[in-house]
Amino acid sequence: MSSTETRADRFVRELAELRIADPAAGRPALWLRVGVALMAAGLALGAAAYLMSHGTTDPLAQRDALALGLGGVCASVVGAALFLRYSLTGFLRFWMARQSHDLSVLADRLLEKENLT
Repeated sequence: MSSTETRADRFVRELAELRIADPAAGRPALWLRVGVALMAAGLALGAAAYLMSHGTTDPLAQRDALALGLGGVCASVVGAALFLRYSLTGFLRFWMARQSHDLSVLADRLLEKENLT
């Protein structure tokens, strides 16, 4: 490391060495939107299944509505999992970068203090 290298330059170099995927590639935002869409579709399927099952006395149609409602519940659960995973990823990535920076600053202070004594 040269003496003219700033902390930001060192951080960028260390990230390149770790081969961390660039979050600006667009995939996380796509999966986040897919998760929201699945949650909304699951809610719509559940409401449609409720209306279908209560709108008829035919047991076959009611069973079809139950299957549709179960599909809606599954879609909502998968959508919520996708949404949580990709929304927390952005926050945790920022948190980890902040922790790394704070530890680097602490290490620099300790080294300076050790060199002064």
